[in-house]
Amino acid sequence: MLSSSLREVWTITLVLLLALSTACQTATSGAADESALRKLDNEWSKAVGAKDVEKTMSYYADDALVMLPNIPTLTGKDSIRTVWKSLLEAPGFAGGWNATKVEVSGDLAYVTGSYEITETDDSGKPMTDKGKYIKNWKKQSDGSWKCVADMFSSDLSLAPFSEK
Repeated sequence: MLSSSLREVWTITLVLLLALSTACQTATSGAADESALRKLDNEWSKAVGAKDVEKTMSYYADDALVMLPNIPTLTGKDSIRTVWKSLLEAPGFAGGWNATKVEVSGDLAYVTGSYEITETDDSGKPMTDKGKYIKNWKKQSDGSWKCVADMFSSDLSLAPFSEK
Protein backbone atom coordinates (compact mmCIF):
# COMPACT_ATOMS: atom_id res chain seq x y z
CA MET A 1 0.00 0.00 0.00
CA LEU A 2 1.09 3.51 -0.74
CA SER A 3 1.59 5.93 2.08
CA SER A 4 -0.70 8.97 2.07
CA SER A 5 2.16 11.36 1.19
CA LEU A 6 3.27 9.14 -1.72
CA ARG A 7 -0.35 8.92 -2.87
CA GLU A 8 -0.58 12.73 -2.79
CA VAL A 9 2.60 13.03 -4.89
CA TRP A 10 1.22 10.58 -7.46
CA THR A 11 -2.14 12.38 -7.52
CA ILE A 12 -0.48 15.77 -8.03
CA THR A 13 1.78 14.31 -10.74
CA LEU A 14 -1.17 12.80 -12.59
CA VAL A 15 -3.14 16.06 -12.36
CA LEU A 16 -0.17 18.03 -13.72
CA LEU A 17 0.32 15.56 -16.59
CA LEU A 18 -3.36 15.77 -17.45
CA ALA A 19 -3.24 19.58 -17.40
CA LEU A 20 -0.13 19.60 -19.61
CA SER A 21 -1.75 17.16 -22.05
CA THR A 22 -4.90 19.31 -22.25
CA ALA A 23 -2.83 22.48 -22.80
CA CYS A 24 -0.92 20.82 -25.64
CA GLN A 25 -4.14 19.64 -27.30
CA THR A 26 -5.65 23.14 -27.00
CA ALA A 27 -2.55 24.75 -28.54
CA THR A 28 -2.59 22.25 -31.41
CA SER A 29 -6.32 22.83 -31.98
CA GLY A 30 -5.80 26.62 -31.90
CA ALA A 31 -3.02 26.42 -34.49
CA ALA A 32 -5.16 24.18 -36.73
CA ASP A 33 -8.11 26.58 -36.42
CA GLU A 34 -5.86 29.57 -37.21
CA SER A 35 -4.55 27.82 -40.31
CA ALA A 36 -8.08 26.85 -41.40
CA LEU A 37 -9.32 30.43 -40.98
CA ARG A 38 -6.40 31.87 -42.98
CA LYS A 39 -7.21 29.39 -45.75
CA LEU A 40 -10.95 30.20 -45.65
CA ASP A 41 -10.28 33.93 -45.75
CA ASN A 42 -7.94 33.52 -48.72
CA GLU A 43 -10.44 31.32 -50.59
CA TRP A 44 -13.18 33.86 -49.88
CA SER A 45 -11.04 36.67 -51.33
CA LYS A 46 -10.46 34.55 -54.45
CA ALA A 47 -14.23 33.97 -54.80
CA VAL A 48 -14.77 37.73 -54.71
CA GLY A 49 -12.01 38.24 -57.29
CA ALA A 50 -13.73 35.65 -59.50
CA LYS A 51 -17.03 37.54 -59.01
CA ASP A 52 -18.71 34.37 -57.70
CA VAL A 53 -21.67 35.61 -55.65
CA GLU A 54 -22.82 32.22 -54.35
CA LYS A 55 -19.31 31.12 -53.32
CA THR A 56 -18.87 34.52 -51.64
CA MET A 57 -22.11 33.99 -49.72
CA SER A 58 -21.09 30.49 -48.61
CA TYR A 59 -18.69 31.93 -46.02
CA TYR A 60 -21.46 33.70 -44.08
CA ALA A 61 -23.58 32.22 -41.31
CA ASP A 62 -27.32 32.41 -41.98
CA ASP A 63 -27.74 35.16 -39.37
CA ALA A 64 -24.57 37.09 -40.29
CA LEU A 65 -24.38 40.84 -40.26
CA VAL A 66 -22.34 43.13 -42.48
CA MET A 67 -21.44 46.69 -41.57
CA LEU A 68 -20.47 48.71 -44.63
CA PRO A 69 -19.67 52.42 -44.70
CA ASN A 70 -22.56 54.85 -45.11
CA ILE A 71 -25.42 52.34 -45.06
CA PRO A 72 -27.40 50.66 -42.24
CA THR A 73 -26.23 47.27 -40.97
CA LEU A 74 -27.21 44.37 -43.22
CA THR A 75 -28.58 41.31 -41.43
CA GLY A 76 -29.14 37.91 -42.98
CA LYS A 77 -28.00 36.41 -46.23
CA ASP A 78 -30.69 37.94 -48.46
CA SER A 79 -29.69 41.56 -47.83
CA ILE A 80 -25.98 40.68 -47.84
CA ARG A 81 -26.35 38.82 -51.15
CA THR A 82 -28.05 41.86 -52.73
CA VAL A 83 -25.08 44.10 -51.90
CA TRP A 84 -22.45 41.57 -53.01
CA LYS A 85 -24.32 40.90 -56.26
CA SER A 86 -24.46 44.63 -56.98
CA LEU A 87 -20.77 45.08 -56.17
CA LEU A 88 -19.49 42.05 -58.08
CA GLU A 89 -21.57 42.84 -61.15
CA ALA A 90 -20.49 46.50 -61.22
CA PRO A 91 -18.47 47.52 -64.29
CA GLY A 92 -14.75 47.45 -63.67
CA PHE A 93 -14.96 45.70 -60.30
CA ALA A 94 -11.79 43.90 -59.20
CA GLY A 95 -10.32 43.27 -55.81
CA GLY A 96 -9.67 41.15 -52.81
CA TRP A 97 -7.99 41.12 -49.43
CA ASN A 98 -5.17 39.63 -47.37
CA ALA A 99 -5.36 38.51 -43.77
CA THR A 100 -2.68 39.90 -41.48
CA LYS A 101 -3.87 38.57 -38.12
CA VAL A 102 -5.98 35.63 -36.95
CA GLU A 103 -6.97 35.22 -33.30
CA VAL A 104 -8.86 32.15 -32.10
CA SER A 105 -10.50 31.72 -28.71
CA GLY A 106 -12.51 28.52 -28.45
CA ASP A 107 -15.41 28.62 -30.91
CA LEU A 108 -14.93 32.31 -31.76
CA ALA A 109 -12.27 33.98 -33.85
CA TYR A 110 -11.49 37.15 -35.69
CA VAL A 111 -9.49 37.85 -38.81
CA THR A 112 -8.11 41.28 -39.68
CA GLY A 113 -6.30 42.46 -42.76
CA SER A 114 -6.19 44.88 -45.65
CA TYR A 115 -8.25 45.08 -48.82
CA GLU A 116 -8.06 46.76 -52.19
CA ILE A 117 -10.97 47.09 -54.60
CA THR A 118 -11.34 48.92 -57.89
CA GLU A 119 -14.61 50.10 -59.37
CA THR A 120 -15.56 52.36 -62.24
CA ASP A 121 -17.09 55.70 -61.28
CA ASP A 122 -20.06 57.31 -63.07
CA SER A 123 -17.74 58.90 -65.66
CA GLY A 124 -16.14 55.53 -66.50
CA LYS A 125 -12.89 56.30 -64.67
CA PRO A 126 -11.44 53.52 -62.47
CA MET A 127 -11.22 54.35 -58.77
CA THR A 128 -9.37 52.27 -56.22
CA ASP A 129 -10.17 52.00 -52.54
CA LYS A 130 -7.76 50.57 -49.96
CA GLY A 131 -8.52 49.90 -46.34
CA LYS A 132 -8.78 47.40 -43.52
CA TYR A 133 -11.32 44.84 -42.40
CA ILE A 134 -12.35 42.67 -39.49
CA LYS A 135 -14.36 39.48 -39.76
CA ASN A 136 -15.72 37.64 -36.75
CA TRP A 137 -16.05 33.89 -37.21
CA LYS A 138 -17.92 31.27 -35.20
CA LYS A 139 -17.33 27.54 -35.26
CA GLN A 140 -20.53 25.76 -36.25
CA SER A 141 -21.92 22.55 -34.73
CA ASP A 142 -20.46 20.57 -37.66
CA GLY A 143 -16.97 21.96 -36.94
CA SER A 144 -16.92 24.37 -39.90
CA TRP A 145 -16.26 28.09 -39.50
CA LYS A 146 -18.73 30.75 -40.71
CA CYS A 147 -18.43 34.52 -40.69
CA VAL A 148 -20.98 36.04 -38.31
CA ALA A 149 -19.92 39.70 -38.59
CA ASP A 150 -18.06 41.46 -41.40
CA MET A 151 -16.92 45.09 -41.37
CA PHE A 152 -14.46 47.20 -43.33
CA SER A 153 -13.34 50.81 -43.50
CA SER A 154 -11.45 52.77 -46.10
CA ASP A 155 -8.04 54.32 -45.58
CA LEU A 156 -8.88 57.04 -48.11
CA SER A 157 -9.61 60.47 -46.74
CA LEU A 158 -13.15 61.75 -47.00
CA ALA A 159 -13.96 64.43 -49.55
CA PRO A 160 -14.16 67.83 -47.90
CA PHE A 161 -17.62 68.68 -46.60
CA SER A 162 -19.17 71.66 -48.30
CA GLU A 163 -22.26 73.51 -47.15
CA LYS A 164 -24.79 74.67 -49.66
